[in-house]
Amino acid sequence: MNSKTLAPCPDSPNCVSSQAQSGTHFVEPLVYTGPGRVAFAKLKETIANLPGTRIIQSGDSYLHAEFRTRWLKFTDDFEALLDERQSVIQIRSASRVGYWDLGTNRKRVESIRALMRSRVE
Repeated sequence: MNSKTLAPCPDSPNCVSSQAQSGTHFVEPLVYTGPGRVAFAKLKETIANLPGTRIIQSGDSYLHAEFRTRWLKFTDDFEALLDERQSVIQIRSASRVGYWDLGTNRKRVESIRALMRSRVE
């Protein structure tokens, strides 16, 4: 990860990213209105309150969190990167091990998206 990009997804189907070129890995970034720092702070708070979450790195424009899956206790990595120029938060969620994730990472991102929408409304 650098200041403008997240790590690329591997070839396996257990990763989604708003910066992915592949249709199977692509997920829309989180779009926000208003100040980017406020939206990013809301995202960090939302992530911190999810079960099985551990914040690894948290800054003004970058977040890295770990999620432990409930049943099998696998660790997944979640990253978010504030892009104020485009008024979006770039996101990536990926399994550390295995090949298939049964859509877990995509579902996680969409759940976070829904939680963020409900906090804005």
